Amino acid sequence: MAAGNSSRLPTWLLFLAPVLIWASTWHIILYQLASTVPVLTSVGWRFLLSALLLAGMALARGQSLRLPGYAHLYMLATGVIQYAGNYWAVYEAERYVPSGLVAVLFCLLVFMNALAAWLLWRQPVSRRFLAASSGAVLGVALIFWPELAVTGERPDALLGLGLSFFAVVAACVGGFFTLALQRRGLPIVPVLAWSMGYGALFLLLLSLATGRGLPFDWTPSYVASLVYLAAFGSVIAFTLYFQLAERKGPAQAALIGVMVPVIALMVSAALEGWQATPLAIGGMALCLVSLFVATRPQRP
Repeated sequence: MAAGNSSRLPTWLLFLAPVLIWASTWHIILYQLASTVPVLTSVGWRFLLSALLLAGMALARGQSLRLPGYAHLYMLATGVIQYAGNYWAVYEAERYVPSGLVAVLFCLLVFMNALAAWLLWRQPVSRRFLAASSGAVLGVALIFWPELAVTGERPDALLGLGLSFFAVVAACVGGFFTLALQRRGLPIVPVLAWSMGYGALFLLLLSLATGRGLPFDWTPSYVASLVYLAAFGSVIAFTLYFQLAERKGPAQAALIGVMVPVIALMVSAALEGWQATPLAIGGMALCLVSLFVATRPQRP
């Protein structure tokens, strides 16, 4: 499946492919965390490789990497906010609060995107969509309820909450910068190449400035997980996600983030021994039904 031909793909595939890819990255990231390379540096290497792959893809398709000067301001902001700030904040947040809480908070991106799209572009959103999305978020909360219930017992839970909320806002802002460039007719692949390149440069410079250096782990598990996260988790998934956001609107595209935890836990059950509780099974069912309702076409 070539990401460059994503505009020809059916909508259901533009939704399903990022869901499956990002759900699998929850497990793949564990191989990165097991390394001695600092998280900040690992994320920098990931997006540097992603930027190079996207640049090669653009050139192979005959697309120029030369973009207008104003676009570089958007792409620089996107790189620093979304690909550096967002990802770094998520990794740091999970040091202080359960990953389930971060997943639930990221579901709020559906409502943030809907509000931003209405404010900026007057894109309407139906009451049915909002109600169904609320049901999906509730389903995710039920899945992670055991983790959520003990969040207050953690000494730095407030810091983790703040970092998580910052990550959600960063994802929303960065996404709209990219969509704004798409709406001006700029091709998505070069835009993502520059944006991820700027994000990688920021992270690697920050790694140097904070004394972490630029270490790398040449073990097969680290290299293979890095390649997967860059090629699939960044290049393919984000290209398809923004094609979906352009076609169906940013609010519907953000429903991907609601579905990802459900599939990720299925992967965890298969590979890591996670056992589903009746509450989690009920949450998954509620999430799937709500997503079906939210994505049904509106009647005229």
